[in-house]
Amino acid sequence: MKRKLLSVVLLAAMTLGCLSACGSSPSGDAGKLYVYNWGEYIDEDVIREFEEETGIKVVYDMFETNEIMYAKLAQDTSQYDVVCPSDYMIQKLIEKNMIQPLNFDNIPNSKNIGEQYYKSSETFDPGNKYSVPYCWGTVGILYNKTMVDEPVNSWDILWNEKYAGQILMQDSVRDAYMVALIKNGFSQNTKDPSEIAKATEDLIAQKPLVQAYVIDQVRDKMIGDEAALGVIYSGEAIYTARENPNLEYVVPDEGSNVWIDSWVITKGSKNVSNAEKWIDFMCRGDIALRNFEYITYSTPNTEAQAAIEDEDIKNSKVAFPDLSTMKVEAYQYLGEDGDKLYADEWMKVKSSN
Repeated sequence: MKRKLLSVVLLAAMTLGCLSACGSSPSGDAGKLYVYNWGEYIDEDVIREFEEETGIKVVYDMFETNEIMYAKLAQDTSQYDVVCPSDYMIQKLIEKNMIQPLNFDNIPNSKNIGEQYYKSSETFDPGNKYSVPYCWGTVGILYNKTMVDEPVNSWDILWNEKYAGQILMQDSVRDAYMVALIKNGFSQNTKDPSEIAKATEDLIAQKPLVQAYVIDQVRDKMIGDEAALGVIYSGEAIYTARENPNLEYVVPDEGSNVWIDSWVITKGSKNVSNAEKWIDFMCRGDIALRNFEYITYSTPNTEAQAAIEDEDIKNSKVAFPDLSTMKVEAYQYLGEDGDKLYADEWMKVKSSN
């Protein structure tokens, strides 16, 4: 679920010195592993340490969206061994028979993943057969306390004309519709055309108030006091709080999305054993902690959580909320028809005056 700019992604990959050539595929060499992950979603030293400990050479590619990743795998699942998709995309990959069940006997450190995260994963991976959670978080509102002088506890505030030109929305069909659907009391996974149409009406009505539809720029604009309110991912909110003490993050009372990015092994993997070693390594408490400290997106690893030295972060309700007390739901794959319905409605929003 990381949302880094592609240019930054490519630069980071080049510094690693292990970016694979476009279109390359595994040779089945027992000494290699082909990994496909979000940009800037790992401590680069962790990759080198894995290589040193195992003797396995990692060929590491990065993607910017789940859809880009899916298109690449749809060409040939053997291009990569291990991938890190998000919840609804994992469900789609399972349904399309593009990933394989995991042998958890070969991933003993998977026991370090907290039970509540496996429970949340059940919505897209019934029985937790195909995936191991890597990072997770919520979607909420980041607001500037010097610009907003009222309680921020509802998605409704994003339709308040008082903040015209000071509102940032996610340039993402699922995240934008999640806000509008939940505001109206609907499921973020609804396929009811009338409910989706109502959300479209609301998003079109909101559009004149929106300063910009952005992704990464929410973080940067809010840090720079360029907007009053923005829809953002909790991992980014943790980072922004360090940079600007006037910023505060909240999950509205109506509820929100809880997202989970997880490791999976492709159906065509030619290095399954190495992929299992990679996932097991990522589930080690010390490795999970280093990745959390590097990317600031919440870790589901209980060993890593226990080892966090900063008490404010360790006890943060932004970084580690109790999901059992919150109205949250993971995105689900809506099927080809559902995807088209949302895409068509989103086009109406983006093209409206």
